[in-house]
Amino acid sequence: MNKSFWKFIGFLGVVLLAAGTSWPQQEPGKLGLNDCIVQAVKRNLGVAVQVYSFEYYDLAVSRAKEKYLPDLSFNFKKNSQNSASFSWMDAAEVSSSSYSSYDATLSQAMPFGGKLTADLNTYKNLTNSRFSTINPVYSGTLTFSFQQPLLRDFGLQTSQKDILVARNSLDIAESDLKNTLLGTVYSVEQTYWELVLSIESLKVRRQSLKLAEDLLDQDRKKVNIGTLAPKEILSVQSDVASRKADILQAQSQVKDYVDTLKTLINAGNLKSDEDIVPAEMPPFEKKVISVDEAFALALKNRPDLQSSDLTIKNRELDYSYAKNQSLPALNLNASYWSPGISGDRILYLDDNPLTGIILGRVPGGASAAMRDALNFKYQNWSVNLSLDVPLNTVFSRAARAQAKTALDQELARLKNLEQQVYLEIRKAVRGVETNYERVNAYKLARELAEQKLAAEETKLQAGLSTTFVVLSYQRDLASAKLMELGALIDYTLSVAGLEKSMGTGLDKHHIKLTDALEVKS
Repeated sequence: MNKSFWKFIGFLGVVLLAAGTSWPQQEPGKLGLNDCIVQAVKRNLGVAVQVYSFEYYDLAVSRAKEKYLPDLSFNFKKNSQNSASFSWMDAAEVSSSSYSSYDATLSQAMPFGGKLTADLNTYKNLTNSRFSTINPVYSGTLTFSFQQPLLRDFGLQTSQKDILVARNSLDIAESDLKNTLLGTVYSVEQTYWELVLSIESLKVRRQSLKLAEDLLDQDRKKVNIGTLAPKEILSVQSDVASRKADILQAQSQVKDYVDTLKTLINAGNLKSDEDIVPAEMPPFEKKVISVDEAFALALKNRPDLQSSDLTIKNRELDYSYAKNQSLPALNLNASYWSPGISGDRILYLDDNPLTGIILGRVPGGASAAMRDALNFKYQNWSVNLSLDVPLNTVFSRAARAQAKTALDQELARLKNLEQQVYLEIRKAVRGVETNYERVNAYKLARELAEQKLAAEETKLQAGLSTTFVVLSYQRDLASAKLMELGALIDYTLSVAGLEKSMGTGLDKHHIKLTDALEVKS
Protein backbone atom coordinates (compact mmCIF):
# COMPACT_ATOMS: atom_id res chain seq x y z
CA MET A 1 0.00 0.00 0.00
CA ASN A 2 1.79 3.17 -1.22
CA LYS A 3 2.21 6.50 0.46
CA SER A 4 -0.12 8.38 -1.92
CA PHE A 5 -2.99 6.14 -0.82
CA TRP A 6 -2.32 6.96 2.83
CA LYS A 7 -2.15 10.64 2.09
CA PHE A 8 -5.58 10.42 0.51
CA ILE A 9 -7.01 8.48 3.47
CA GLY A 10 -5.41 10.73 6.05
CA PHE A 11 -6.70 13.92 4.56
CA LEU A 12 -10.17 12.63 3.75
CA GLY A 13 -12.77 14.07 6.15
CA VAL A 14 -10.71 14.78 9.24
CA VAL A 15 -7.86 16.71 7.58
CA LEU A 16 -10.44 19.09 6.15
CA LEU A 17 -11.25 20.15 9.71
CA ALA A 18 -8.17 22.31 9.86
CA ALA A 19 -8.47 26.07 10.16
CA GLY A 20 -9.40 27.99 7.03
CA THR A 21 -10.98 25.02 5.26
CA SER A 22 -13.97 25.88 3.05
CA TRP A 23 -16.70 23.26 2.74
CA PRO A 24 -18.79 22.57 -0.35
CA GLN A 25 -22.26 24.03 -0.73
CA GLN A 26 -25.23 22.18 0.74
CA GLU A 27 -26.39 19.33 -1.45
CA PRO A 28 -30.08 18.77 -2.22
CA GLY A 29 -31.77 16.58 0.39
CA LYS A 30 -29.32 17.52 3.13
CA LEU A 31 -29.98 19.76 6.10
CA GLY A 32 -27.67 22.51 7.29
CA LEU A 33 -27.47 23.55 10.92
CA ASN A 34 -29.45 26.74 10.37
CA ASP A 35 -32.16 24.77 8.55
CA CYS A 36 -32.54 22.53 11.59
CA ILE A 37 -32.55 25.49 13.97
CA VAL A 38 -35.24 27.33 11.99
CA GLN A 39 -37.42 24.22 11.87
CA ALA A 40 -36.98 23.66 15.61
CA VAL A 41 -37.89 27.26 16.43
CA LYS A 42 -41.05 27.07 14.34
CA ARG A 43 -42.11 23.48 15.03
CA ASN A 44 -40.64 22.25 18.30
CA LEU A 45 -43.41 21.23 20.70
CA GLY A 46 -41.54 22.45 23.76
CA VAL A 47 -41.39 25.91 22.16
CA ALA A 48 -45.11 25.63 21.33
CA VAL A 49 -45.94 25.10 25.01
CA GLN A 50 -44.05 28.27 25.94
CA VAL A 51 -45.71 30.22 23.11
CA TYR A 52 -49.12 29.37 24.57
CA SER A 53 -47.90 30.64 27.94
CA PHE A 54 -46.76 33.89 26.31
CA GLU A 55 -50.15 34.35 24.64
CA TYR A 56 -51.93 33.60 27.93
CA TYR A 57 -50.13 36.44 29.70
CA ASP A 58 -50.67 38.73 26.73
CA LEU A 59 -54.40 38.17 27.15
CA ALA A 60 -54.00 38.70 30.91
CA VAL A 61 -52.71 42.23 30.21
CA SER A 62 -55.75 42.96 28.04
CA ARG A 63 -58.01 41.60 30.74
CA ALA A 64 -56.37 43.75 33.43
CA LYS A 65 -56.84 46.86 31.26
CA GLU A 66 -60.56 46.16 31.10
CA LYS A 67 -60.73 47.71 34.56
CA TYR A 68 -60.78 51.12 32.86
CA LEU A 69 -63.51 50.28 30.39
CA PRO A 70 -66.81 52.08 31.20
CA ASP A 71 -69.48 50.00 32.94
CA LEU A 72 -73.00 50.50 31.64
CA SER A 73 -75.97 48.98 33.44
CA PHE A 74 -79.76 49.12 33.06
CA ASN A 75 -82.46 48.33 35.57
CA PHE A 76 -86.21 48.03 35.16
CA LYS A 77 -88.66 47.53 37.99
CA LYS A 78 -92.45 47.26 38.09
CA ASN A 79 -94.78 46.29 40.91
CA SER A 80 -98.43 46.47 41.82
CA GLN A 81 -99.84 46.61 45.36
CA ASN A 82 -103.47 46.08 46.49
CA SER A 83 -104.78 46.13 50.05
CA ALA A 84 -108.00 46.70 51.93
CA SER A 85 -108.86 50.33 52.44
CA PHE A 86 -108.90 51.43 56.07
CA SER A 87 -110.60 54.73 55.30
CA TRP A 88 -113.54 55.42 52.98
CA MET A 89 -112.08 58.90 52.48
CA ASP A 90 -108.81 57.49 51.03
CA ALA A 91 -110.31 54.83 48.76
CA ALA A 92 -113.46 52.82 48.28
CA GLU A 93 -112.89 49.18 49.24
CA VAL A 94 -109.43 48.48 47.82
CA SER A 95 -106.37 50.69 48.07
CA SER A 96 -104.17 50.04 45.03
CA SER A 97 -101.05 51.46 43.46
CA SER A 98 -98.67 50.55 40.65
CA TYR A 99 -95.03 51.57 40.35
CA SER A 100 -92.57 51.25 37.47
CA SER A 101 -89.04 52.60 37.18
CA TYR A 102 -86.27 52.73 34.63
CA ASP A 103 -82.65 53.28 35.58
CA ALA A 104 -79.48 53.64 33.50
CA THR A 105 -76.03 53.94 35.13
CA LEU A 106 -72.67 54.67 33.51
CA SER A 107 -69.58 54.33 35.72
CA GLN A 108 -65.90 54.88 34.99
CA ALA A 109 -62.90 53.89 37.12
CA MET A 110 -60.39 56.72 37.55
CA PRO A 111 -56.57 56.40 37.39
CA PHE A 112 -55.97 57.31 41.05
CA GLY A 113 -58.47 54.83 42.47
CA GLY A 114 -61.62 56.92 42.26
CA LYS A 115 -64.88 56.21 40.51
CA LEU A 116 -67.13 58.56 38.54
CA THR A 117 -70.78 57.60 38.09
CA ALA A 118 -73.64 59.10 36.08
CA ASP A 119 -77.15 57.82 36.82
CA LEU A 120 -80.46 58.63 35.15
CA ASN A 121 -83.53 57.39 37.01
CA THR A 122 -87.17 57.74 36.03
CA TYR A 123 -90.30 56.32 37.60
CA LYS A 124 -94.07 56.42 37.32
CA ASN A 125 -96.43 55.97 40.27
CA LEU A 126 -100.20 55.51 39.84
CA THR A 127 -102.65 55.20 42.77
CA ASN A 128 -106.39 55.32 43.48
CA SER A 129 -105.90 57.39 46.63
CA ARG A 130 -108.40 60.27 46.81
CA PHE A 131 -105.87 62.55 48.46
CA SER A 132 -103.42 62.48 45.51
CA THR A 133 -103.47 65.80 43.77
CA ILE A 134 -101.00 64.58 41.11
CA ASN A 135 -101.78 61.18 39.70
CA PRO A 136 -99.95 59.52 38.01
CA VAL A 137 -96.63 60.99 39.18
CA TYR A 138 -93.63 61.07 36.83
CA SER A 139 -90.15 61.66 38.18
CA GLY A 140 -86.73 61.90 36.53
CA THR A 141 -83.42 62.42 38.35
CA LEU A 142 -79.94 62.92 36.87
CA THR A 143 -77.19 62.24 39.37
CA PHE A 144 -73.40 62.59 39.13
CA SER A 145 -71.33 61.09 41.91
CA PHE A 146 -67.59 60.88 42.53
CA GLN A 147 -65.81 58.64 45.01
CA GLN A 148 -62.10 59.08 45.71
CA PRO A 149 -60.01 57.23 48.33
CA LEU A 150 -57.47 59.52 49.96
CA LEU A 151 -55.37 57.00 51.91
CA ARG A 152 -56.00 53.30 51.32
CA ASP A 153 -56.41 52.45 47.60
CA PHE A 154 -55.13 55.92 46.61
CA GLY A 155 -52.49 56.40 43.93
CA LEU A 156 -51.74 55.58 40.33
CA GLN A 157 -49.51 52.60 41.14
CA THR A 158 -52.01 51.15 43.62
CA SER A 159 -54.90 51.54 41.21
CA GLN A 160 -52.99 50.02 38.29
CA LYS A 161 -51.26 47.27 40.28
CA ASP A 162 -52.99 44.44 38.41
CA ILE A 163 -52.08 45.97 35.05
CA LEU A 164 -48.44 46.53 36.04
CA VAL A 165 -48.15 42.98 37.40
CA ALA A 166 -49.74 41.58 34.25
CA ARG A 167 -47.30 43.52 32.05
CA ASN A 168 -44.34 42.29 34.07
CA SER A 169 -45.72 38.75 33.93
CA LEU A 170 -45.97 39.09 30.15
CA ASP A 171 -42.35 40.22 30.00
CA ILE A 172 -41.42 37.27 32.23
CA ALA A 173 -43.24 34.93 29.84
CA GLU A 174 -41.32 36.53 26.96
CA SER A 175 -38.04 35.98 28.79
CA ASP A 176 -39.04 32.38 29.50
CA LEU A 177 -39.84 31.92 25.81
CA LYS A 178 -36.42 33.32 24.88
CA ASN A 179 -34.82 31.00 27.41
CA THR A 180 -36.66 28.04 25.90
CA LEU A 181 -35.52 29.11 22.45
CA LEU A 182 -31.93 29.40 23.66
CA GLY A 183 -32.10 25.91 25.11
CA THR A 184 -33.75 24.53 21.98
CA VAL A 185 -31.17 26.13 19.68
CA TYR A 186 -28.33 24.74 21.79
CA SER A 187 -29.94 21.28 21.86
CA VAL A 188 -30.22 21.34 18.07
CA GLU A 189 -26.58 22.43 17.74
CA GLN A 190 -25.44 19.76 20.18
CA THR A 191 -27.40 16.98 18.50
CA TYR A 192 -26.47 18.14 15.00
CA TRP A 193 -22.73 18.15 15.68
CA GLU A 194 -22.89 14.90 17.64
CA LEU A 195 -24.66 13.41 14.62
CA VAL A 196 -21.84 14.75 12.44
CA LEU A 197 -19.32 13.22 14.84
CA SER A 198 -21.09 9.85 14.81
CA ILE A 199 -21.30 9.83 11.00
CA GLU A 200 -17.66 10.80 10.57
CA SER A 201 -16.68 8.27 13.24
CA LEU A 202 -18.53 5.63 11.27
CA LYS A 203 -16.61 6.66 8.15
CA VAL A 204 -13.31 6.42 10.00
CA ARG A 205 -14.20 2.98 11.35
CA ARG A 206 -15.17 1.82 7.88
CA GLN A 207 -11.88 3.13 6.51
CA SER A 208 -10.09 1.34 9.32
CA LEU A 209 -11.97 -1.88 8.50
CA LYS A 210 -11.09 -1.48 4.83
CA LEU A 211 -7.41 -1.16 5.73
CA ALA A 212 -7.58 -4.26 7.94
CA GLU A 213 -9.39 -6.23 5.21
CA ASP A 214 -6.78 -5.15 2.64
CA LEU A 215 -4.05 -6.29 5.00
CA LEU A 216 -5.90 -9.59 5.53
CA ASP A 217 -6.09 -10.12 1.75
CA GLN A 218 -2.37 -9.51 1.45
CA ASP A 219 -1.60 -11.99 4.24
CA ARG A 220 -3.84 -14.62 2.68
CA LYS A 221 -1.95 -14.28 -0.57
CA LYS A 222 1.28 -14.72 1.36
CA VAL A 223 -0.14 -17.84 3.03
CA ASN A 224 -1.17 -19.21 -0.37
CA ILE A 225 2.32 -18.77 -1.78
CA GLY A 226 3.89 -20.14 1.41
CA THR A 227 5.70 -17.01 2.58
CA LEU A 228 3.55 -16.65 5.71
CA ALA A 229 2.40 -19.22 8.24
CA PRO A 230 -1.44 -19.64 8.42
CA LYS A 231 -1.50 -18.90 12.13
CA GLU A 232 -0.05 -15.45 11.46
CA ILE A 233 -3.34 -14.24 9.94
CA LEU A 234 -5.41 -15.07 13.04
CA SER A 235 -4.66 -11.74 14.68
CA VAL A 236 -5.69 -9.90 11.52
CA GLN A 237 -8.95 -11.88 11.30
CA SER A 238 -9.66 -11.13 14.96
CA ASP A 239 -9.01 -7.44 14.39
CA VAL A 240 -11.33 -7.38 11.33
CA ALA A 241 -14.15 -8.94 13.39
CA SER A 242 -13.58 -6.44 16.18
CA ARG A 243 -13.73 -3.50 13.76
CA LYS A 244 -16.97 -4.84 12.27
CA ALA A 245 -18.49 -4.87 15.77
CA ASP A 246 -17.36 -1.26 16.25
CA ILE A 247 -19.12 -0.35 13.00
CA LEU A 248 -22.39 -1.89 14.20
CA GLN A 249 -22.22 0.14 17.38
CA ALA A 250 -21.41 3.31 15.42
CA GLN A 251 -24.37 2.72 13.07
CA SER A 252 -26.71 2.39 16.05
CA GLN A 253 -25.35 5.62 17.49
CA VAL A 254 -26.03 7.44 14.21
CA LYS A 255 -29.64 6.25 14.27
CA ASP A 256 -30.04 7.47 17.86
CA TYR A 257 -28.86 10.98 17.00
CA VAL A 258 -31.05 11.07 13.88
CA ASP A 259 -34.11 10.22 15.97
CA THR A 260 -33.20 12.87 18.55
CA LEU A 261 -32.75 15.53 15.88
CA LYS A 262 -36.05 14.56 14.24
CA THR A 263 -37.78 15.04 17.57
CA LEU A 264 -36.18 18.43 18.15
CA ILE A 265 -37.25 19.78 14.75
CA ASN A 266 -40.60 17.94 14.95
CA ALA A 267 -39.94 16.45 11.54
CA GLY A 268 -43.26 14.61 11.51
CA ASN A 269 -41.71 11.40 10.20
CA LEU A 270 -40.08 10.07 13.35
CA LYS A 271 -41.36 6.57 12.57
CA SER A 272 -39.78 6.73 9.14
CA ASP A 273 -36.41 5.11 8.53
CA GLU A 274 -35.33 8.05 6.39
CA ASP A 275 -32.16 9.56 7.80
CA ILE A 276 -31.30 13.22 8.28
CA VAL A 277 -28.02 13.90 6.53
CA PRO A 278 -26.01 16.88 7.84
CA ALA A 279 -24.79 19.20 5.11
CA GLU A 280 -22.05 20.92 7.15
CA MET A 281 -18.89 20.25 9.03
CA PRO A 282 -18.04 22.38 12.04
CA PRO A 283 -15.97 25.50 11.33
CA PHE A 284 -12.75 25.98 13.21
CA GLU A 285 -12.43 29.65 14.09
CA LYS A 286 -10.78 30.85 17.24
CA LYS A 287 -13.17 32.47 19.73
CA VAL A 288 -11.45 35.12 21.83
CA ILE A 289 -13.36 36.72 24.71
CA SER A 290 -12.52 37.50 28.31
CA VAL A 291 -14.53 36.37 31.31
CA ASP A 292 -15.46 39.96 32.17
CA GLU A 293 -16.68 40.66 28.63
CA ALA A 294 -18.70 37.45 28.55
CA PHE A 295 -20.21 38.16 31.98
CA ALA A 296 -21.19 41.69 30.93
CA LEU A 297 -22.99 40.25 27.89
CA ALA A 298 -24.71 37.69 30.11
CA LEU A 299 -25.98 40.39 32.48
CA LYS A 300 -27.40 42.22 29.49
CA ASN A 301 -28.84 39.35 27.48
CA ARG A 302 -29.64 36.34 29.66
CA PRO A 303 -33.42 35.79 29.82
CA ASP A 304 -33.33 34.18 33.27
CA LEU A 305 -31.66 37.28 34.74
CA GLN A 306 -34.22 39.49 32.99
CA SER A 307 -36.99 37.30 34.35
CA SER A 308 -35.58 37.60 37.86
CA ASP A 309 -35.44 41.41 37.56
CA LEU A 310 -39.09 41.47 36.50
CA THR A 311 -40.09 39.19 39.34
CA ILE A 312 -38.43 41.62 41.74
CA LYS A 313 -40.51 44.44 40.23
CA ASN A 314 -43.66 42.44 40.88
CA ARG A 315 -42.59 41.81 44.46
CA GLU A 316 -41.95 45.55 44.88
CA LEU A 317 -45.48 46.21 43.62
CA ASP A 318 -46.85 43.67 46.09
CA TYR A 319 -44.93 45.29 48.93
CA SER A 320 -46.06 48.79 47.97
CA TYR A 321 -49.66 47.59 47.75
CA ALA A 322 -49.42 45.84 51.13
CA LYS A 323 -48.16 49.06 52.72
CA ASN A 324 -51.02 50.99 51.16
CA GLN A 325 -53.58 48.48 52.41
CA SER A 326 -52.34 48.95 55.97
CA LEU A 327 -53.54 52.58 55.91
CA PRO A 328 -56.97 53.67 57.20
CA ALA A 329 -59.72 54.12 54.62
CA LEU A 330 -60.38 57.84 54.16
CA ASN A 331 -62.85 58.41 51.33
CA LEU A 332 -64.21 61.54 49.69
CA ASN A 333 -67.76 61.26 48.35
CA ALA A 334 -69.35 64.02 46.27
CA SER A 335 -72.71 64.04 44.53
CA TYR A 336 -74.60 66.43 42.30
CA TRP A 337 -78.15 65.70 41.23
CA SER A 338 -81.02 67.34 39.44
CA PRO A 339 -84.58 66.06 40.00
CA GLY A 340 -87.63 66.64 37.85
CA ILE A 341 -91.29 66.05 38.78
CA SER A 342 -94.35 65.98 36.58
CA GLY A 343 -97.74 64.29 36.29
CA ASP A 344 -101.45 64.77 35.78
CA ARG A 345 -102.74 67.47 38.17
CA ILE A 346 -106.25 66.68 39.49
CA LEU A 347 -108.57 69.67 39.98
CA TYR A 348 -111.00 69.16 42.89
CA LEU A 349 -114.00 71.26 43.79
CA ASP A 350 -112.82 74.19 45.89
CA ASP A 351 -109.33 72.60 45.62
CA ASN A 352 -110.47 70.25 48.37
CA PRO A 353 -109.70 66.56 47.72
CA LEU A 354 -112.10 65.61 50.54
CA THR A 355 -115.04 66.58 48.40
CA GLY A 356 -114.13 63.79 45.99
CA ILE A 357 -115.54 65.93 43.17
CA ILE A 358 -113.05 66.15 40.26
CA LEU A 359 -113.57 69.15 38.04
CA GLY A 360 -110.81 68.30 35.53
CA ARG A 361 -107.20 67.38 34.90
CA VAL A 362 -104.13 69.28 33.80
CA PRO A 363 -102.07 66.69 31.93
CA GLY A 364 -98.32 66.38 32.53
CA GLY A 365 -96.14 63.69 30.96
CA ALA A 366 -92.88 61.94 31.75
CA SER A 367 -91.06 64.12 29.23
CA ALA A 368 -91.65 67.20 31.34
CA ALA A 369 -90.01 65.57 34.38
CA MET A 370 -87.07 64.44 32.24
CA ARG A 371 -86.70 67.90 30.73
CA ASP A 372 -86.48 69.52 34.15
CA ALA A 373 -83.83 66.99 35.24
CA LEU A 374 -81.67 67.39 32.14
CA ASN A 375 -81.92 71.20 32.25
CA PHE A 376 -80.78 71.19 35.91
CA LYS A 377 -83.86 73.12 36.99
CA TYR A 378 -83.41 71.99 40.60
CA GLN A 379 -79.76 71.73 41.57
CA ASN A 380 -78.57 69.75 44.60
CA TRP A 381 -75.17 68.67 45.87
CA SER A 382 -73.49 66.98 48.79
CA VAL A 383 -69.93 66.29 49.96
CA ASN A 384 -68.85 64.04 52.76
CA LEU A 385 -65.71 62.37 54.16
CA SER A 386 -65.72 58.93 55.73
CA LEU A 387 -62.97 57.39 57.84
CA ASP A 388 -62.68 53.66 58.48
CA VAL A 389 -59.91 52.36 60.76
CA PRO A 390 -60.10 48.54 60.95
CA LEU A 391 -58.25 47.21 63.97
CA ASN A 392 -56.34 44.65 61.90
CA THR A 393 -54.58 47.47 60.03
CA VAL A 394 -53.53 49.02 63.34
CA PHE A 395 -52.38 45.98 65.29
CA SER A 396 -51.33 43.60 62.50
CA ARG A 397 -48.64 44.06 59.91
CA ALA A 398 -48.46 40.43 58.78
CA ALA A 399 -49.41 41.08 55.12
CA ARG A 400 -46.86 43.89 54.85
CA ALA A 401 -44.12 41.82 56.48
CA GLN A 402 -44.95 38.87 54.25
CA ALA A 403 -44.65 41.01 51.11
CA LYS A 404 -41.31 42.42 52.36
CA THR A 405 -40.01 38.90 52.99
CA ALA A 406 -41.00 37.84 49.47
CA LEU A 407 -39.16 40.86 48.06
CA ASP A 408 -36.01 40.14 50.07
CA GLN A 409 -36.17 36.51 48.93
CA GLU A 410 -36.23 37.52 45.26
CA LEU A 411 -33.33 39.93 45.75
CA ALA A 412 -31.30 37.13 47.34
CA ARG A 413 -32.31 34.76 44.54
CA LEU A 414 -31.08 37.27 41.94
CA LYS A 415 -27.71 37.61 43.68
CA ASN A 416 -27.38 33.85 43.84
CA LEU A 417 -28.31 33.54 40.15
CA GLU A 418 -25.73 36.16 39.15
CA GLN A 419 -23.10 34.25 41.12
CA GLN A 420 -24.04 31.01 39.35
CA VAL A 421 -23.98 32.76 35.98
CA TYR A 422 -20.49 34.10 36.66
CA LEU A 423 -19.30 30.60 37.57
CA GLU A 424 -20.94 29.20 34.42
CA ILE A 425 -19.26 31.89 32.28
CA ARG A 426 -15.83 31.16 33.76
CA LYS A 427 -16.20 27.46 33.01
CA ALA A 428 -17.52 28.15 29.50
CA VAL A 429 -14.65 30.52 28.60
CA ARG A 430 -12.13 28.08 30.02
CA GLY A 431 -13.75 25.26 28.06
CA VAL A 432 -13.49 27.20 24.79
CA GLU A 433 -9.82 27.98 25.36
CA THR A 434 -8.98 24.40 26.39
CA ASN A 435 -10.84 22.75 23.54
CA TYR A 436 -9.20 25.05 21.01
CA GLU A 437 -5.79 23.85 22.17
CA ARG A 438 -7.02 20.24 22.19
CA VAL A 439 -7.98 20.47 18.52
CA ASN A 440 -4.50 21.67 17.58
CA ALA A 441 -2.87 18.98 19.72
CA TYR A 442 -4.98 16.16 18.29
CA LYS A 443 -4.45 17.47 14.77
CA LEU A 444 -0.70 17.12 15.28
CA ALA A 445 -1.18 13.66 16.84
CA ARG A 446 -3.21 12.51 13.84
CA GLU A 447 -0.60 13.78 11.36
CA LEU A 448 2.14 11.95 13.26
CA ALA A 449 0.02 8.77 13.36
CA GLU A 450 -0.36 8.95 9.57
CA GLN A 451 3.39 9.30 9.14
CA LYS A 452 4.08 6.42 11.55
CA LEU A 453 1.67 4.10 9.76
CA ALA A 454 3.03 5.00 6.34
CA ALA A 455 6.58 4.33 7.53
CA GLU A 456 5.59 1.03 9.17
CA GLU A 457 3.83 -0.14 6.00
CA THR A 458 6.99 0.56 4.04
CA LYS A 459 8.94 -1.50 6.56
CA LEU A 460 6.37 -4.31 6.28
CA GLN A 461 6.78 -4.44 2.52
CA ALA A 462 10.51 -4.66 3.03
CA GLY A 463 10.03 -7.46 5.57
CA LEU A 464 11.28 -5.34 8.45
CA SER A 465 7.98 -5.22 10.37
CA THR A 466 5.07 -7.47 11.31
CA THR A 467 1.35 -7.47 10.59
CA PHE A 468 0.63 -7.06 14.29
CA VAL A 469 2.57 -3.79 14.43
CA VAL A 470 0.81 -2.45 11.32
CA LEU A 471 -2.59 -3.33 12.78
CA SER A 472 -1.64 -1.52 15.95
CA TYR A 473 -0.65 1.59 14.00
CA GLN A 474 -3.91 1.43 12.03
CA ARG A 475 -5.84 1.43 15.27
CA ASP A 476 -3.71 4.32 16.51
CA LEU A 477 -4.51 6.33 13.37
CA ALA A 478 -8.23 5.62 13.61
CA SER A 479 -8.16 6.61 17.25
CA ALA A 480 -6.23 9.80 16.44
CA LYS A 481 -8.76 10.73 13.75
CA LEU A 482 -11.65 10.17 16.15
CA MET A 483 -9.91 12.14 18.88
CA GLU A 484 -9.29 15.06 16.52
CA LEU A 485 -12.83 15.06 15.26
CA GLY A 486 -14.18 14.68 18.81
CA ALA A 487 -12.04 17.61 19.97
CA LEU A 488 -13.34 19.75 17.10
CA ILE A 489 -16.95 18.89 17.98
CA ASP A 490 -16.20 19.61 21.65
CA TYR A 491 -14.76 22.98 20.68
CA THR A 492 -17.77 23.81 18.50
CA LEU A 493 -20.15 22.84 21.28
CA SER A 494 -18.17 24.76 23.87
CA VAL A 495 -18.50 27.89 21.71
CA ALA A 496 -22.24 27.22 21.38
CA GLY A 497 -22.45 26.66 25.13
CA LEU A 498 -20.68 29.96 25.75
CA GLU A 499 -23.16 31.73 23.44
CA LYS A 500 -25.99 30.14 25.40
CA SER A 501 -24.44 31.17 28.73
CA MET A 502 -24.11 34.74 27.49
CA GLY A 503 -27.68 34.72 26.11
CA THR A 504 -26.47 35.64 22.60
CA GLY A 505 -27.33 32.37 20.87
CA LEU A 506 -30.48 33.75 19.24
CA ASP A 507 -28.71 36.80 17.81
CA LYS A 508 -25.93 34.58 16.48
CA HIS A 509 -28.43 32.58 14.42
CA HIS A 510 -30.67 35.61 13.66
CA ILE A 511 -33.62 34.13 15.55
CA LYS A 512 -36.40 36.53 16.54
CA LEU A 513 -39.25 36.06 18.96
CA THR A 514 -41.74 36.39 16.10
CA ASP A 515 -40.23 33.30 14.46
CA ALA A 516 -41.39 31.19 17.39
CA LEU A 517 -44.95 32.50 17.16
CA GLU A 518 -45.35 30.49 13.95
CA VAL A 519 -44.89 27.27 15.90
CA LYS A 520 -48.64 26.58 16.16
CA SER A 521 -49.42 27.20 12.49
